[in-house]
Amino acid sequence: MKFALVSGQRQEAQPNLSGQCRGCGRPMVARCGEVRVWHWAHKGRLLCNPWCENETKWHRDWKDQFPDDWQEIVHTAGDGERHIADVKTGDCWVIEFQHSHIKPEERRSREAFHPKLVWVIDGLRRERDEARFLKSWEEGTRVSANSPVRRVWSGEGALLRDWVGSRAHVFFDLGDEQVLWWLSPKSDDLWAYVARVSRAEFIETHRRMAKQGARDFGSFAEELSRLVPDEESPRRTQALEETPPRSQRDFERDFLLLGRRMLQGCYRPRRYRR
Repeated sequence: MKFALVSGQRQEAQPNLSGQCRGCGRPMVARCGEVRVWHWAHKGRLLCNPWCENETKWHRDWKDQFPDDWQEIVHTAGDGERHIADVKTGDCWVIEFQHSHIKPEERRSREAFHPKLVWVIDGLRRERDEARFLKSWEEGTRVSANSPVRRVWSGEGALLRDWVGSRAHVFFDLGDEQVLWWLSPKSDDLWAYVARVSRAEFIETHRRMAKQGARDFGSFAEELSRLVPDEESPRRTQALEETPPRSQRDFERDFLLLGRRMLQGCYRPRRYRR
């Protein structure tokens, strides 16, 4: 965590400080080494928030795009369930910055707990994700003549497969300081709908409270959603019935090649001891 309570005040980790967890009230110690970003940790490896992951510099850099009083906000549900949001904006959007792998059931739980949830995903965690994602983008087709959204096969790469089931707005960060990649909530296990968006616009629409009359993130998200027509759903079904995705044929080809190699291995002459 970036913040803990020290003498009742939110404070960042500093050497030799002790504090209290803002979520559970238990003791915390400041971890201020030279490898990881300075952070707070529970004493005795206790973890009060099961959704918490080890914070990286990537996490911290994203959090610092927003005011300190928007960061690490404690949410308590009516049944007492409690979690800490990475960022909660002035318009009550919760932004979660996800670096590590997340199981589908945990993703669904978070989206149910935070109705106005936005994901920002570290797309550089795995070595091949960026290349496979950009390959799928290049091979995709526009949903209409002038649309910035492309329809790509969801099976092309682990990054898409991991997130097409999300019903929240998902943004992939591939390290470009100018661009984020939006994944539409209308995506499914067959087709993903992807568009390139401005990183600065994503941040500024959340921070727009500092500028009267500026467009907020809710309007930004609605505009993105309208870029994927509702009639895309029957079109996806028709495409599946008429033509299998290109990568499916690649899979069949690879399967045949694998079978041939296995057969070749079976007929290698055995060596017997004399």
